[in-house]
Order: sequence, then structure tokens, then C-alpha cells
Amino acid sequence: MESVYLIRHAKATGQEPEAGLTEEGLRQAEELAERLAAHHIEYIVSSPWKRALQTAAPLGRVALRHIHTDERLQERVLSTLHLDNWMDVLKRTYTDEDWTGEGGESTRFATARGLEVLGELWNRSERSSAVITHGNMLSLLLRSYDASFGFEDWKNLTNPDVYVMKKQPGDGTSCSIRRIWPD
Repeated sequence: MESVYLIRHAKATGQEPEAGLTEEGLRQAEELAERLAAHHIEYIVSSPWKRALQTAAPLGRVALRHIHTDERLQERVLSTLHLDNWMDVLKRTYTDEDWTGEGGESTRFATARGLEVLGELWNRSERSSAVITHGNMLSLLLRSYDASFGFEDWKNLTNPDVYVMKKQPGDGTSCSIRRIWPD
């Protein structure tokens, strides 16, 4: 694997796992697929949540690829309780990686499950892959490669959003990261 395209899903109707894309989100997913067609995506893996799968579907059609699902790419749950101050709680998780809300998972745990997927992708024989996930998971993956990526960067993510990670030639351990959507 030479390149991994990390993709945040298009605009959705909500945050729950079964929330789908809005009409605008469906159009965004089509546009995303058209723009990524030139990148010759050879392997696609997505969160099983509806909005991620709906974002992946047009790319699968354009790239003529099966969409694999992986629960490790689903969004991180901060807590199973309603949090009026969820933005403050989320901000805290960028500085306290072991904090866990009632029924939720820590930054450290969520990052680890996402990195397992990336580790498996880097070892695949295909040259490029697309990972369709959610905003917080995307930010945690980017943060694992660039420690400066934090809460404010998460707030600046768009729906959709795309970062490409490329292995550095001759160095199997590091990669460059570049945002390619929006451009």
C-alpha cells in the first residue's frame, strides 16, 4: 500500500448509527466519487454506519470495487448518557486520552482500534485504499501521525473531508499527510 485516503462521510441527518445522508450529502458523495476516480482507489473499507456506507457507495461504483465494512471505523462514543456539554467533553479527550464517559470509550482505545485498520491496510498488496469514517475517528487517526492535530482541527473538518496519507519513499514507517478536500 502506498496511499490511504482518509474520508469523513458527507453531510448527514444526525449522529446516530442509522442516520443517513441528507440530499446535499448524497450529491456530495457523488461529487467525491467523481473527484477520487482519478486516484485509482483499489480497496475500500468503511464504517458500517449508514452515512459512511452511503458516502462510500458512489466511490465503489466509480472504482468498480467492493465496499468492505469494519466496525473498528465507527464513530467513537463519548458516553451513552446525554451530554449537554459534549463539546467540552470532546475537547477534554484531546488532552486526557484515558478519560472515559459512562458507557463510552477513551481516546486511547478509539485510536487503537482505528490504527489496527490502518496497520492492516499498509500491509495489503493494493497500491491505494479509501477509508470512510467519521469526524472524531478521522481526527484521532490524523493525530496519531501528527500530534499537533487537535480539537480545533477537528472543529474545522468538513462533511465530507479527505486527507491522503502517502508512504515516504524508502521509509516504511513514516508518511506524508495532505488535505485534498475541500480544495
